[in-house]
Amino acid sequence: MRTHSLRRSKLAALPSGALAAAIAGVLALPTSASAQADAGAPDKAKLEKVHPSKPGYSPYAGRTFPTLPLFGDTHLHTSYSLDAGAFGARLTPKDAYRFARGEEITSNTGQPVKLSRPLDFLVVADHSDGMGFFPQLMGGDPEVLATPQGRKWYDQIKGGQGAEAAMDIIASFSGNKMPKGFPTPGTPAYRNAWQETIKAAEAYNEPGRFTAFIGYEWTAGGSSNLHRNVVFRGNGAQAGLVEPFTTLPPLGSGDPVDLWKWMAATEQKTGTEVLAIAHNGNVSNGLMFPVVETFGKKLDRDYVQTRARWEPLYEVTQTKGTGEAHPFLSPNDEFANFELWDKGNLDGTATKAKDMLELEYARSALKNGLKLEEQLGTNPYKFGMIGSSDAHNGLAALEEDNFFGKTAPQEPSPERMTKAFIDNQKTGVKVMDWEVGASGYAAVWATENTREAIFDAMKRRETYATTGPRMAVRFFGGWDFTPADANNRMPAVIGYAKGVPMGGDLKSAPQGKSPTFLVAALKDAIGANLDRIQVVKGWVDKEGKTQERVYDVAVSGGRKIEADGRAKAPVGNTVDIENATWANSIGAPELITVWKDPQFDARQRAFYYARVIEIPTPRWTAYDAKRFGIKPLPGTTMVLQERAYTAPIWYTP
Repeated sequence: MRTHSLRRSKLAALPSGALAAAIAGVLALPTSASAQADAGAPDKAKLEKVHPSKPGYSPYAGRTFPTLPLFGDTHLHTSYSLDAGAFGARLTPKDAYRFARGEEITSNTGQPVKLSRPLDFLVVADHSDGMGFFPQLMGGDPEVLATPQGRKWYDQIKGGQGAEAAMDIIASFSGNKMPKGFPTPGTPAYRNAWQETIKAAEAYNEPGRFTAFIGYEWTAGGSSNLHRNVVFRGNGAQAGLVEPFTTLPPLGSGDPVDLWKWMAATEQKTGTEVLAIAHNGNVSNGLMFPVVETFGKKLDRDYVQTRARWEPLYEVTQTKGTGEAHPFLSPNDEFANFELWDKGNLDGTATKAKDMLELEYARSALKNGLKLEEQLGTNPYKFGMIGSSDAHNGLAALEEDNFFGKTAPQEPSPERMTKAFIDNQKTGVKVMDWEVGASGYAAVWATENTREAIFDAMKRRETYATTGPRMAVRFFGGWDFTPADANNRMPAVIGYAKGVPMGGDLKSAPQGKSPTFLVAALKDAIGANLDRIQVVKGWVDKEGKTQERVYDVAVSGGRKIEADGRAKAPVGNTVDIENATWANSIGAPELITVWKDPQFDARQRAFYYARVIEIPTPRWTAYDAKRFGIKPLPGTTMVLQERAYTAPIWYTP
């Protein structure tokens, strides 16, 4: 096993823009449809194209690669969301886009806030149910204020009792008992809110610099989260031909099958594409990834085919925890116990049972998808992975030292370290504010920063999730990568010529060959060094049972990878908790290697994805303790190892 540096160490000191330009050639690959084709023996024609026998002087001439690692948030709420507004959000979709583009704005609690670096793209995904109700209420809408409920909520909020009003509003909505004038599809108030959402995206979309997608969140499942974010590829004129799908009858439905029907009809009517991103399954209480039945119906071919068609991505990390793996499901994975929310559903009205976990976490879904493919012919859980925020305050501020919380009451203050976010006295489910995570972002490899290019990257699953840092990660699979490929200054060119990128498929294993993987990671330009790169494999064995294994494939600091594929020695820890700082004196700025599966069986379905782990750094709680001079509660997590998860590469016999 050989591990190499991508660039000289001084590359890590480049500013963000220069870093992106520098890695464009190093970690680039084409965006053609053929990049997702089956990978067999290297195609001589393709090799000649990327490595011509008589090359011209410029190695970059004629290149059509996606060279841009772009970072964004596909799941942000503003005051237009019923719950966000009720809890105190006053920022609008326009404010959210301005902030994501890098502007300094004033937060909901009156604090100046700005990102360290602009994001590349954003989806304001306000809840479709009741969209725009809060601006309507606080604007003094006569029809709403004429009702006892509306007048009560208005007076409570104006009188400083916003929390009480928020809980009553949410309870009334859950019971389908909203006042007259409540915005629903077809009403002027609803139409106006959707049009204002579209206008904000159109106003701040700047092709080549910043992409403002049009989208919304369909909030099915109530407190047992089955939510999906719906994203439009096209423009405002197209999105304006429809109104978002909701969950309340008679116009809406809480069944994902009905959402997929709406999406099919929407594409036909608007002439543009849409996709859905399932998210936050870790609080679905066993509902997100069914394997037998859903909504009282047995899973069949139509269900698995339709889900695979419309849901190419899964949100594996966000403020409500990380849903990649769980120690109960993966007892041999020491990195599985990371930022977990595993106590109950969204409001704590139902506790968590161990048998629910398998149906909530991404790795288990990926494994069960292999079995469902054997049974029904299609893998419904063949998804790429992304992160996003699910912040409900209009601020996609997910840096540990610049974390503005999930909701307006959780914006920076001394109190947020000691308050409870969920505290259900009946069930005993309690989640503290300090357990909310500063996570995450969606990363895509795209040819340019436009709606079309980013959407296409998401659709082909050329994506990865990060818990906040903006490291650049590449992952290729094929049959003929060699250790020497890790020495090349343009490994992604080789990756394309010999295999497929993250999100791709391998089929028809050549006789006697095992799959090989080229994986590379470059640290965030202003972030922490890297601890290791791992490859996570899942497969179905000859008895039809799902299996998994984690391999350390590249480690920093000269540590040894043992015969079992694991590096036992930890990277170390330089964190000074009291002063909320750390030193990049351990770890590596970049890692690259070629890894070969040592236990491959060509008869067994399998998937592989890369997990990149940073050295330990201070968590946002450490920064708060330092800045506010407060003592954390016992058990508060103060240090973490940030990470990235790539979309898998699948092998199908």
